[in-house]
Amino acid sequence: MFKNALILGASGGIGSALVAALTEKGTNVTALSRSRDGFDVTDPASVSGHLGALKGPFDLIILATGKLDGAGLPPEKSLKALSAEAMVDQFATNAIGPALVLRELPRLLPKDAPATVAVLTARVGSISDNHLGGWYSYRAAKAAANQVIRTAAIEIARSHKQACLIAYHPGTVASDFTKDYARDKLPPEAAAEHCLCLMSRLSAAQTGRFYDWKGDEVPW
Repeated sequence: MFKNALILGASGGIGSALVAALTEKGTNVTALSRSRDGFDVTDPASVSGHLGALKGPFDLIILATGKLDGAGLPPEKSLKALSAEAMVDQFATNAIGPALVLRELPRLLPKDAPATVAVLTARVGSISDNHLGGWYSYRAAKAAANQVIRTAAIEIARSHKQACLIAYHPGTVASDFTKDYARDKLPPEAAAEHCLCLMSRLSAAQTGRFYDWKGDEVPW
């Protein structure tokens, strides 16, 4: 299993479950969250300050931050519900935030050993898998995050040849994040186990891909 893990967004439903599961498995876990540590992915100074203070290297990094409601507004059901404020908020949290985190990766990963990085995005960020429409801001921000992840994986592979960086859809996990959406939800503990099971099977051969909680590859 993993020796040193970094979990970002560690106070959320899946983040806290990941911390608990990894700790139980004997992994040394470094956990950062906004509520406990002031780690805010929308603030460049916060990202660089918190991650710059870490020594690493980490053989597992999971970014489990995100939001569904942009600027406090629910996901749009139609074009007329679009709000520039909500879209900007979604991109700040779900696309720009992950990009700022990935910018710090080269220093945090081992150069000559395997390492796995997962950024929690969402299946609705898949352009080819969009059959229902709606949720404009959330979909667009997640699609942007997926592109950032794919691009970063290409660059990181040049200097960290054993690293694997993926976009990951954890399913709909029961938490405050999803309390007003969907009926069938995964308990956080089950979601964490699904995630770690997949992470343990990945290698550099799978870098730059998009997977769901079942281990199936998701089309971009």
